[in-house]
Amino acid sequence: MKFTDGYWLMRDGVRASYAAEVADVHVSDDRFTLYAPVRPVTDRGHTLNSPLLTVECWSPAEGVIGIRSTHHAGAAERGPDFTLHAEPGHAAKATRDGALLELTAGDLSLRVDTSAPWRLDFTAGGRVLTSAEARGTGFAVTGEGAHHSLAQLSLGVGELVYGLGERFTPLVKNGQSVDIWQADGGTASEQAYKNVPFHLTNRGYGVFVNHPGKVSYEIGSEAVGRVQFSVEDQSLEYFIVYGPTPKEILARYTALTGRPALPPAWSFGLWLSTSFTTSYDEETVNRFVRGMAERDIPLGVFHFDCFWMREYQWCDFVWDPNVFPDPDGMLRRLKDEHDLRISVWINPYIAQKSPLFAEAKHHGYLVRRANGDVWQWDLWQAGMALVDFTNPQAREWYADKLRVLVAQGVDCFKTDFGERIPTDVVWHDGSDPERMHNYYTQLYNQTVFDVLTEARGAGEAVLFARSATAGGQQFPVHWGGDCESHFGAMAESLRGGLSLGLSGFGFWSHDIGGFEGTPTPEVFKRWVQFGLLSSHSRLHGSKSYRVPWDYDEEAVAVTRDFTRLKHRLMPYLFRTARQAVEHGTPMMRAMVLEFPDDPACHTLDRQYMLGDDLLVAPVFSADGDVEYYVPAGTWTHVLSGETIQGPGWRRERYGFDSLPLLARPGSVIAFGARDHSAVYDWADGVTLRVHAPVDGVTTVTEIPASDGSAGAVFRTRRAGDVVSVEAEGAPGAWRVLLIGAEARLDAGSPSSALSTELGTLLSVPPGGTEVTARLTRSR
Repeated sequence: MKFTDGYWLMRDGVRASYAAEVADVHVSDDRFTLYAPVRPVTDRGHTLNSPLLTVECWSPAEGVIGIRSTHHAGAAERGPDFTLHAEPGHAAKATRDGALLELTAGDLSLRVDTSAPWRLDFTAGGRVLTSAEARGTGFAVTGEGAHHSLAQLSLGVGELVYGLGERFTPLVKNGQSVDIWQADGGTASEQAYKNVPFHLTNRGYGVFVNHPGKVSYEIGSEAVGRVQFSVEDQSLEYFIVYGPTPKEILARYTALTGRPALPPAWSFGLWLSTSFTTSYDEETVNRFVRGMAERDIPLGVFHFDCFWMREYQWCDFVWDPNVFPDPDGMLRRLKDEHDLRISVWINPYIAQKSPLFAEAKHHGYLVRRANGDVWQWDLWQAGMALVDFTNPQAREWYADKLRVLVAQGVDCFKTDFGERIPTDVVWHDGSDPERMHNYYTQLYNQTVFDVLTEARGAGEAVLFARSATAGGQQFPVHWGGDCESHFGAMAESLRGGLSLGLSGFGFWSHDIGGFEGTPTPEVFKRWVQFGLLSSHSRLHGSKSYRVPWDYDEEAVAVTRDFTRLKHRLMPYLFRTARQAVEHGTPMMRAMVLEFPDDPACHTLDRQYMLGDDLLVAPVFSADGDVEYYVPAGTWTHVLSGETIQGPGWRRERYGFDSLPLLARPGSVIAFGARDHSAVYDWADGVTLRVHAPVDGVTTVTEIPASDGSAGAVFRTRRAGDVVSVEAEGAPGAWRVLLIGAEARLDAGSPSSALSTELGTLLSVPPGGTEVTARLTRSR
């Protein structure tokens, strides 16, 4: 929200007040509080008839400093509030040396000179990261009487801003006005399903605004050298989160707001949907499943979209008997005959025609207006109402409906909607409707996730969620929502996913082929490649099916080949998934996250890193032309073995059987021995692909078990022209593929060496714990 009219004036009706100096301070061991008048005080008369801001400064964790600026403190405290996790045992240090105050939290410090005009300096590594200067702390009152607390933080020359949730606008947010306000706006607008009041910059820090309601950002779009954020409230609280690297920023931010749960291994396989308004019944489902099997396309999950229930009755959680007369038998057959997991669509709304409407109304489980009426409208479902998840009994009632489906054989839920939450309502627990608008999705997704965890156990729960807010990363997976079916929509989906990853979310998916409309065969095949090189992969549409044979035979081959490639990459991908759980690093990473010291990577939004070591550049053209950037070093094309020297831009053309998929210099990437499923013993028969190993460097490759526990560990080291690999916990035979190199084994070695098209393959028999080879030449 903009308050100024250029540099000198305020907008019509706006009265703004900003901290001018420090009039008084209270210091304790680990925090201090500043009292800031909004004009310089030169005599006692200036202390009258004028606001005094209270600015509290403290630290919940190492590398994190919190600021809370309050005008009037008498407002009732109404939830909801984000759940934050302070670091156990952490204690910041507050000191005062004359007029100078300093609050230190690890490497991050806040410095204030109480004798100077108002200024908060956040410093680390001997430099100022950002500052709240003049107009940096204050409030504005509009002509309508609305009170907005605001803050402005300086932007340095060349400083770029990222994050703020899953946003489909440009990845770099400089110049944008952003409202953190849940909306069902598709992927082609400035609105977002997943709004997160957290941003980070390429200067080593992030900022989390601790307000679950609407937060308005002006990112160099009002004051061009500042990020401004404001809330309609008497108080504004935010945290500066230090890195210095983007990964470290995300680690600290997700430690504060919550780390993702680990999705089950089976969820990384291919999902196939009925699509939305298409015609389908059990025979359609069987035809799709058989068609995938007949074409050797491994399928992991089958999803039933909305019309598994009767029309006008979403949700009643009952299978439409005219379409699915024997749901128990159908689900049992899909599992027994095809080894499938089952997903079904739900939303948090109850349509008036649903038998559950009267039940929920009677018990007070639906959100009400101030006069006691149930809140209803006809947008989406006729006469629909919202489940009031602030009512513990309503949550349990909703959960009980899901438990019936889980007992029936449903393995996961697509938790759709949760964005258009009204503000003219009264919540059971008295929550502020403005704050609940964004936060509702958190209660909704947590309720469903808890049901699955309770029934299936930790590590077996997974959602396919559309809406989220800060902390929502704890309940994966999230998908990008409703996109169109063309290359532009494919690119905007990627931007949204990368933006969400820079907002603390570890797992993300999208509708392969697009949702609205029907993709051309060219779009479908390119989107399949992108989808199967994403965290999670689902074929889903709106009015048309997404079975590959509906496009052409080449689409069948592309889907089969890239599904099998993803299955072989599972040891690498699941290790990457554990990084999201343990450190908050997303699986799909904007290039700036992996290469913060390469300025060329700071703005890239048409390519990404899948984990530490795989660069993916989807093709967004029918003719196969693609332009992408390669950072420094010798990279290796995973599918062809070609080496590519960076840094530099590449312009290439690819057939539908390939795309730019590059292995990082010095990387060791584990390929599983099987491709029929995402779930198997990934360490048994594993092949370690070694790419341009660096002399004197040891690379550790962990291969987890499919439940996320520790598995085999391999250590690869190069010393001169000798490459050695040691194994710990390998359950059987294993192999090493020295990409682009010729090598020989020492005489008498129990292992064998074979020259292949990609390089020298070393095979180690069961029980073998080490192999050593001498490089003879590079190809």
